[in-house]
Amino acid sequence: MLTCFKSYDVRGRLGHELTEALCESIGRAFARVMDPGTVVTGRDIRPSSADLQAALHRGLVAEGVRVIDIGLCGTEEVYFATPHYEAGGGLMVTASHNPMDYNGIKMVRAGARPISGDTGLTEIQAATEAGNFGPVRPGGGVVRRDPRSAYVAHLMGYVAPAALGPLRIVVNGGNGAAGPTLDAVLAALRGAPLQIVRINHAPDGSFPNGIPNPLLPENRAVTAEAVRDHGADMGVAWDGDFDRCFFFDETGAFVDGEYVVTLLARAFCAKEPGALIIHDPRVIWATGDAVRRAGGRPVLSRVGHSHIKTVMREHDAAYGGEMSAHHYFRDFNYCDSGMIPWLLMTELVSRSGRPLSAMLAELRRDFPSSGEVNFRISDQEAAVEAFEAAYGPRAGAEDRLDGISYDMGGWRVNLRRSNTEPVVRLNIESRGDGDLVAAKLAEIRALLAPYTA
Repeated sequence: MLTCFKSYDVRGRLGHELTEALCESIGRAFARVMDPGTVVTGRDIRPSSADLQAALHRGLVAEGVRVIDIGLCGTEEVYFATPHYEAGGGLMVTASHNPMDYNGIKMVRAGARPISGDTGLTEIQAATEAGNFGPVRPGGGVVRRDPRSAYVAHLMGYVAPAALGPLRIVVNGGNGAAGPTLDAVLAALRGAPLQIVRINHAPDGSFPNGIPNPLLPENRAVTAEAVRDHGADMGVAWDGDFDRCFFFDETGAFVDGEYVVTLLARAFCAKEPGALIIHDPRVIWATGDAVRRAGGRPVLSRVGHSHIKTVMREHDAAYGGEMSAHHYFRDFNYCDSGMIPWLLMTELVSRSGRPLSAMLAELRRDFPSSGEVNFRISDQEAAVEAFEAAYGPRAGAEDRLDGISYDMGGWRVNLRRSNTEPVVRLNIESRGDGDLVAAKLAEIRALLAPYTA
């Protein structure tokens, strides 16, 4: 069985789990299962990505598929280009923030709808493993196109460029794919009074400044220091394929993901009164309060892009956010984008006339949280049972949408098992009592200690 097929995409070690020959077979299998007619492909900056993309092309063309190659880009540009060119699917070669010896493929159907285990990926894996493709089919070919100007024009519809600034912003592309796309976005904002400080901007697949993954605390210092050194109003950093972006306030402090969701939800409710906002169930009180105060309606979804996108389509929601830095937009084919959030945050700070830190201080005061704490567990079943026994009988409300959530009155807790590793993930929040959050974190840490690996 191929180990590179995961729940939502393909990822694996080069030369072992993922090879050019395998990518060619995946291209043929994608064509057989999805029958797309035309597909869009793109790639990130990793040295192996161009060859893997070419191998995909060979497989797709062998099945008679017309391929539109958009070259070096972000994953969201494939999401945009797939419906833009009325293609039947899209494939992005990227390893995002994985180690240097990895690569992968993200796939979508027509309309940039997600492909996951229950929407075609299982069948693509089975067809790849079977390998019974038969003779080459006619009609295939590859053309090169550049949708970036249309993509940038679409992004400009999310903000009022005249309302942006005056602000100084540090942008850290992490030497990934973000730099050229960001330059195109900034060119469209040339009239706005924004001072942009670029760091690690040039795409470089050797990643001389480390793998771009700002979710890891050890990777945040360079952006934080640049914000302070340049007296910036805000910092923004992206991962390798820039489908996630991360924020720093004017002091260089990292902005926790749940508060980014809250601020973006607030921004959408201001633009669209009564907006329906989707968010994940790990930490919910700050976002729920902000949305209801603005006259919107918050709706919970399970964690994961295929779940969020499905719920957004069901409700025609304006915006969906995960605390892991994935942000989804109805008018962006319900897909996630790392460029739209920084534009919205820039507009929010510009219009407010307040520093970002002041808005965050209010949220942290009113809705303190623990942040996500991971525990490597040797016996997940026993650990979860101990947690349920300790808190279930005393909970005022229980929710099992994703993991176990208990509303304990003055505080709330969510415990989830990882789908991919022996880890349970814990989030605690309260209404205005940071000391209570700290006390409950210590309490649950002690409860889980006997089960830690």
